Amino acid sequence: MIPRYSRPEMVAVWSPETRFRIWFEIEAHAGDAMAELGVIPKENAEAVWRAKDARFDIDRIAEIEAVTRHDVIAFLTHLGEIVGEDAARFVHQGMTSSDVLDTCLNVQLTRAADILIADMDALLAALKRRAFEHKETVRIGRSHGIHAEPTTMGLTFARFYAEMDRGRRRLVAAREEVATGAVSGAVGTFANVDPRVEEHVCARMGLAPEPISTQVIPRDRHAAFFAALGVVASSVENVATEIRHMQRTEVLEGEEFFSAGQKGSSAMPHKRNPVLSENLTGLARLVRSAVIPAMENVALWHERDISHSSVERVIAPDATVTLDFALARLTQVIDRLVIYPERMQANMDRLGGLAMSQRVLLALTQAGVTRDAAYRLVQRNAMKVWEEGRDFRTELLGDEDVVAALGKEAIEAQFDLGYHLKHVDTIFARVFGTPSI
Repeated sequence: MIPRYSRPEMVAVWSPETRFRIWFEIEAHAGDAMAELGVIPKENAEAVWRAKDARFDIDRIAEIEAVTRHDVIAFLTHLGEIVGEDAARFVHQGMTSSDVLDTCLNVQLTRAADILIADMDALLAALKRRAFEHKETVRIGRSHGIHAEPTTMGLTFARFYAEMDRGRRRLVAAREEVATGAVSGAVGTFANVDPRVEEHVCARMGLAPEPISTQVIPRDRHAAFFAALGVVASSVENVATEIRHMQRTEVLEGEEFFSAGQKGSSAMPHKRNPVLSENLTGLARLVRSAVIPAMENVALWHERDISHSSVERVIAPDATVTLDFALARLTQVIDRLVIYPERMQANMDRLGGLAMSQRVLLALTQAGVTRDAAYRLVQRNAMKVWEEGRDFRTELLGDEDVVAALGKEAIEAQFDLGYHLKHVDTIFARVFGTPSI
């Protein structure tokens, strides 16, 4: 991913320096286990650790790879240059390249997942804070983009909190899914490497041994991982879309923070655009673009082929780096989002009380009017508001049939806003586990 959409900690997970360091640790830990089992001399295993503080020369490895056309062999050759060829002659004993590559990839994915989970914690904290801040800030709820019934801005934030909380759990499950390693040899039979070597390496690298591998770790694990990232990215877009709608000039119930000196347009000095939320929508598309290739990587020929390899070299860093950036950006947007309660009230008042139409409908049915007849009574008054700009309450009070069924006092009672907010505490308790912060 380009630097514009990258953060240093996640980028470091995918750097060549990190990759080669992990490769070294896998090889060195495998050597320790083999020495303990008497497969190789202990002094050779100990000699490999002389490179534990070495700075692997990326250019030198690339130079060797230009000849060998094999990245792992290039690294092993360079490692031999550092610790001495004779000392390194038992390195990679009985192992195959995928033992190193796949175990390393899963170490990187678990580290990336840890960063993403921390990102989610920060986002959840921001959403929770804003939810309680605007718990009773009334706004109109919309279905199909059209005014429906009253809700609160706090419930909107709480809804996104619950969605992101589910996303966090998916990331935790995704981390567990890929937290396996394999040191099982050429086709996964352990013919040339003892299973205890795999157990030792995985324990040292923070992984569980893959129950059964071929020459690779099964790619359904990785498909599940990237699918989880795709769902979280879609949730990011869900929040961003709401903010973009809120900031539309005709709505303007909230907007992204606009800093002093910020410019909204090169042509129109008056513009204040939801550029961060629009950017998040685009970033979500990039993360989701990794999902289908990850799914297609599951089907490999026999014990392995490398059709998955080129895909993962791109999607693993790009998807995790992009999602990390997107989650951090969304947290910033939520933290600084400017809310306009007065505009929310003004928008709710624009349709002259139509948001209470269902209450009147239900009151009429409770009073003995059939549902179909009640619907027609309410709708004929509602259409006057839509088409002629009249006031809904006034129209109902002037409708002899409605008054006859309910009475004027009961009609007035249907316009109590508190009726729609009476279970806000219940919903908050369900989402946050407590009715207060």
